[in-house]
Amino acid sequence: MKQNIGRGEFSQFPNLSQTSCQEDDVSTYVQHLNDLYSDFESMFEDILTMEI
Repeated sequence: MKQNIGRGEFSQFPNLSQTSCQEDDVSTYVQHLNDLYSDFESMFEDILTMEI
């Protein structure tokens, strides 16, 4: 999904697909998504590496 947002493709969000966004705004949103992903990876590292 973040790749789609980075390319300006908002097909998952019908309301957003009808609007235009500035490139700076989109890159900021993508950076926030990357930061959130990194935070979740570090917070749940023990669960992600658990062997069952």
